Order: sequence, then structure tokens, then C-alpha cells
Amino acid sequence: MEYQKRGSSAYLFSIVLVAVLGGLLFGYDTAVISGAEKGLQAFFMESKDFAYTDGWHGFTSASALIGCIIGSALSGFLATNLGRKRSLIIAGLLFFISALGSMEPEFMFFTHGEPSYSLLIMFNFYRVIGGIGVGLASAICPMYISEVAPSNIRGMLVSCNQFAIIFGQLVVYFVNFFILGEHIQPLVEEMGKGIAAINPAAQWTVTTGWRYMFGSEAVPAGLFALLICFVPESPRYLVSVGKDQAALKVLTRINGSERGQFILQAIKETLVQKTEKLMSYGAMCIFIGIMLSVFQQAVGINAVLYYAPRIFGDMGMDNPMMITVFMGVINILFTLVAIFTVEKWGRKPLLIFGSLGMALGAFGVAVTFGHAGLELVTAASLLIYSACFMFSWGPICWVLIAEIFPNTIRGAAVAIAVAFQWIFNFIVSSTFVPMFNMHLSEGDDFGHWFTYGLYGCICVVAAIFVWRLVPETKGKTLEDMTKLWRWKAYVPGEGTHDGTAYSDKGGRE
Repeated sequence: MEYQKRGSSAYLFSIVLVAVLGGLLFGYDTAVISGAEKGLQAFFMESKDFAYTDGWHGFTSASALIGCIIGSALSGFLATNLGRKRSLIIAGLLFFISALGSMEPEFMFFTHGEPSYSLLIMFNFYRVIGGIGVGLASAICPMYISEVAPSNIRGMLVSCNQFAIIFGQLVVYFVNFFILGEHIQPLVEEMGKGIAAINPAAQWTVTTGWRYMFGSEAVPAGLFALLICFVPESPRYLVSVGKDQAALKVLTRINGSERGQFILQAIKETLVQKTEKLMSYGAMCIFIGIMLSVFQQAVGINAVLYYAPRIFGDMGMDNPMMITVFMGVINILFTLVAIFTVEKWGRKPLLIFGSLGMALGAFGVAVTFGHAGLELVTAASLLIYSACFMFSWGPICWVLIAEIFPNTIRGAAVAIAVAFQWIFNFIVSSTFVPMFNMHLSEGDDFGHWFTYGLYGCICVVAAIFVWRLVPETKGKTLEDMTKLWRWKAYVPGEGTHDGTAYSDKGGRE
């Protein structure tokens, strides 16, 4: 067959397309809260047996992230023992269960429409279930794509996973917008006074709207769980469990027979020591992977993505949901910038320039937020902040995490790095509302400028970190990364184990 000579691009892109549906669900699940959180807050503030405070609401809005931490921590174990494919099937089923459970948390145990402390716990339980799915998908989808993609387009294809994440967020912004329809979100000052005190146009949002928003995820979740059954297992995983012929079949179909044989041999050479310890390549390898994840979240982007309608509403915008949709479109366009430049410009330049652009936007929000007449400047600064993330830390962090670790420790190392990502996602998301609403005196804007000023400072530190410590991985095979870290860990300044010099700018010298 022709593909045995040259490989099949159509086959490669078809399996990558299915895999990135996991990224779409990742974005969908994490952003659905943006349209539902105000209706959800008003619903639980009517509870008679406990007080639903800002702290509770911050926790509930971010509770899925607890599941993300669990899922990402489990991802290495599941990916290594069950394989990438079966782990993603599990993730799809968890997405599906979470969507239906979050829509109807009263199922079987509670009376519909009666908020209570117990119902809040059940709702958060279903959100955690979905978060486990997100945690699995966030680690394993880019891992899977990086392991099937040829090295010359790997960065582009892994970036497509981030495009799918942002596209999933845009889709849910539209879905939430159309579900809301002619209805409106309840005002903060109306909440807690009972459903009768809320504007009639907002009452449907409180009783029903947020349910439809969460339930809408069941459609893409079911599709993903079905389609992932038809993709092949990762050839790197197949080699690791002794299924060389099955791995060769996949590699041949993607790369052609000659190239497939070469890649198979390279994989086998780096997997000879399958039981290498996590620190076999030095602590710096793991540290850099963890800090990439920490900075991706600590810059504060998810405080914007999760609370966008609330933020634009606080700015005085007439239609915050529409502005949120517009921001989603901008995010998509700038994610495309990363996809089409990551193999030309490299990973490090995009991260550094993106960090500095985010810092500029964050400082702009800090200085102008709440000042009459500067609303458009604030909105523009927020869009700059978000757009710069989308061509830098959004996709490039996932690219680096998927490719920076050696084959023999990739499953465990990716799991640790992604777990830290979700830990800091939870910290940022759960602290945003209380921090943003802080006041030193009556009516001041301390929380506004402090929050975004802090994010801006972290962006500057992130740029310095990338410049000084992160190696460039453009154009390298996954097996090259084994040689790079072995050189750094064992024979600094001299070469690899076999005595040949190695440069982190381009492989063997």
C-alpha cells in the first residue's frame, strides 16, 4: 500500500482529531461554570440549613479542580498500566456522568429544586467526578498526540490540543449564551433575598438555566467516549509492553515503513531501562516541568476564563455574556498564532513574549479597573492579557510538558507536572472572588488593583524563568530528550554516556 512507503497524513490527522476532543471537553468542562455560576449562587443562597457565603461559592466554582488534581495524579499510573487509549475512554465516561449529575444533583436522593447543604455536597461530588476526567484528559491527550506525531509537526499537533481546549471554551460560551436567551443573570444584591425578590427575567436562570448549561456537556462527552474506542494505542506504550509488531503497524501507517522501522528501533533503545527512577535524569528535569505548570496557572488566566461574565458585568458592560463570547473568539484566533508559529519560532520565544504581553495587560487592568471613563481601556487590557496567554502559555506549556521528559519516566513525570498545574489552578480560581472583593476601606478598589498587579508580577517572573532555565525542544524527537537530560544529569559540560557532545539547541553535535 502507498502508506507503507510514505505514511498516511489523513490517518494521522484523523486519530489526532479524535484525541483533541478530549481537549475540547477539558475546555468545555472548566468554562461551563462561567455562565452557570451566578444562577448556581442564587439557587444555593436560598438554602435554609446553611449560609452560602463567597467562600462557599469560590469553592463550588472551583470544586471540579479537586477532581483535576486527582485525575492528573492518577494519569501516570493509568497511562502506564492501562495504556493511553483505555485511560481516555475512562475519562470520557467520567465526563458523561458528571454532566448529567451536575444537571440533576437531586437524582434519587433529594427533592428537586430544594437547595440544602447535602445537595451542595452532592453537586460538588459530580463536579469532582468531571474534574477527574479533565485531569486524565489534560495529561494523557497531549501525551498521546506527542507519541503518535512525527517530530517535525509534533509541536503543531500538540498545540491543536490547546486549540481544542479554547474552542471548547468558546463553544460553551455560545451554548450558555443561547441557553440564557432572553433571560438574564441575577444581580448580586438580589441574591439571598429569596426567589421572589429576584428580577422575573432572572428567575428561570436560578431554577433551571444553570442545569441546562451543565447538562449540555453530555453530548460531546458521549461522542468522545465512543470515538476514542476506534483510535490505535500509542506506539510508545505498545513497545513498553512488548507489542513491537503492533507498534510497528501504527508507526508504518503514520510514517511509512522505512521511517517506521527507524522510529521503532529508537524507541526500543530508550525503553531498555523501563524501570528507571523518576530522578534518574536529575531533579532539574522534574523541577522545570513542575514550574512550567505552576506558572501557567499562577499568571491568573483561569480567574478570567471562569469569571469572565462577572468581571465584564462589574466593569459596567451592558451585555457581559456577549463580551465573553467575543473574548472567546479572540482567544481562538491567537491560539492559531501558536499553532502556525511554534515550529518556526520555537517554544521559548513564544513563552517569553507572551509572558511580557500578559504582564502589560494585567498591569493595565490593575491601573484602570473601576475608573469612570476608562472601561474600554480596562476591557482592552483584559483582552490583551488573555490573547497573549493564548499564543504562549496556553498551548506551549502543554507542548513542552508532553515532550520535555525522557521516555522512561514520561508517564510519571507528566502526571506530577499536571497535578501541580491543577493544584495551582484550584488555588487561583478559589481565591479570585475573595481577593478581588478585598477592601482596605469602604468603597476602595484595593482588591482590583492588587489582584491583577500580582498576576502581572508573576508574568514577569515567568518570562525570566523561561529565558534562564527552559531548554528549547523545537525539532527534537522524544528520544532526543532522553539524551539531552542524560547529558545534563550525568556529564555536565562533557557529553552523553557514549561520549558524543549534545546541544540543547539541536541534538548531537
